[in-house]
Amino acid sequence: MDSQTLANLHQLLDQESDLREKIRDQVNDFDKKTRILVGILSKIHSTRSESIPSLIQTARPVLYSCSETIVELASLIPPNQFWRWKDMWCNSLRTAVFAAALFEYLTNGTLISLESTSNVLGMQDRWKDRVNLSAEDYLHGLITMVNELSRLAVNAVILGDFEQPLKISAFVKDIFSGFSMLNLKNDTLRRRFDSLKYDVKKIEEVVYDVSLRKLVSKDSSFQAVKPTSNES
Repeated sequence: MDSQTLANLHQLLDQESDLREKIRDQVNDFDKKTRILVGILSKIHSTRSESIPSLIQTARPVLYSCSETIVELASLIPPNQFWRWKDMWCNSLRTAVFAAALFEYLTNGTLISLESTSNVLGMQDRWKDRVNLSAEDYLHGLITMVNELSRLAVNAVILGDFEQPLKISAFVKDIFSGFSMLNLKNDTLRRRFDSLKYDVKKIEEVVYDVSLRKLVSKDSSFQAVKPTSNES
């Protein structure tokens, strides 16, 4: 290689190294925010249902601030290089999706869509070739939410909320049914989906026990069934 070629290569390597460091700084900020979110949301397991809305309000500004970091990432990533860099922030993004999905369930009892999650996180179509919420990351976030709800089903009973496990059961079964209709080709995502059956069974056991002990009213709109086997 001649000296000019070497000089050009050095320049390209330095530029890429500088870019990586700038992206890493933003990812560290993103990760810090999502850790704060997880810390706040972990309190739902020791918070009575009537106090959960105020807990959500405490965490909501942190979730919305994630959009500021995402905007900064989008300004750094060169056009059409989303797939080259996305692994640097995908874990933080999936945690943010988990938080947005859990907020939606705890607030409205519904499932947040991919589009609505993108809006909450400040994603914009004009830079989707640099930063966007992929279907894979969205689904990973939903699975984490189900994992958390299976814990909440147990802890809600400890706190005396016997209706919550029944609501969670109906909600989670609907999500599980939706996942079952997807053709999941990603190995990691498929393995995580397989784990959902254990969450469903865990919630079923709580619901069955609560119903057997007659801790819920007979006119409840949620029906309890005997837990199914994990064997496929």
